[in-house]
Amino acid sequence: MKKLIVLVVLFLIYQKWGLIDHYLNPPPDYSIEHDGKLILYATDWCGYCKKTRKLLKTNNIPYFEYDIEKSKKGREQFDSLGGRGVPLILIRGNVIKGYDPALTLELAK
Repeated sequence: MKKLIVLVVLFLIYQKWGLIDHYLNPPPDYSIEHDGKLILYATDWCGYCKKTRKLLKTNNIPYFEYDIEKSKKGREQFDSLGGRGVPLILIRGNVIKGYDPALTLELAK
């Protein structure tokens, strides 16, 4: 029975490792360099990046954008935030991976 409990605990740690790692090692807040604006890490060809830009413009949310294929600094920040796909959004230390309009609008308030 103790082995089963240990296995369950290890499995839960494995499943929630992203949250645990975020708590132990919070991401850097690069928005300080851009007057606290939301930062969008994107590419030209990404459809969800285009949707994110439209969402931000429609809701008058000021943002700074890095094209991770053209900007070395943007790519380095993207990698340090655990980026694996675009869009990636940084809002006051909170990282949003992928297109999530509800969360983006909630955190951008």
